[in-house]
Amino acid sequence: MATIKLPHFGMLDAAALDEYYDVDIDFNNSTIQVDLNFDAKTIDIKRLEVVKHFIENIRIHDISNRKHIVQDFDDEDGDTVRFYIEHHLEELATDDLNQLIGTNKKTADRPRLLLQQLHLVRVGLYPDSADQFAIFDYSIGQELTNYLVVINTDENGNMDYMTMES
Repeated sequence: MATIKLPHFGMLDAAALDEYYDVDIDFNNSTIQVDLNFDAKTIDIKRLEVVKHFIENIRIHDISNRKHIVQDFDDEDGDTVRFYIEHHLEELATDDLNQLIGTNKKTADRPRLLLQQLHLVRVGLYPDSADQFAIFDYSIGQELTNYLVVINTDENGNMDYMTMES
């Protein structure tokens, strides 16, 4: 029996997997969900070792993703993050927006202040998927919006693409 102890998940048997596992973990003074998604009941133990390493480095991957988020926001041709921020500046109720970024802020500062509120809420791992290994979901607040900035990465945390989803 090939088992491995994954951070936050405990022991997993590579020969008797469930389709879905999820845990909530403390991350940067908030709680995020981390979930594991399997297409098959079995997987090579080496793939679970990759998952273990990935989970142990979520903070590093988040730092890398944040750089991509800021680059997309600062890029005049970047359409994902800038659109997400501008959409929410237009759509959020004034009280909700003021609660996020404060009152009496200069109009020119509001986009950057709202960008600073974008935070990681979920990491989905797909170790046997051919399309993506990890999906990172970022939100300004799940109680305020169902829109997310979503970053898909490979098993090394390298960004494949970024998009906005609901």
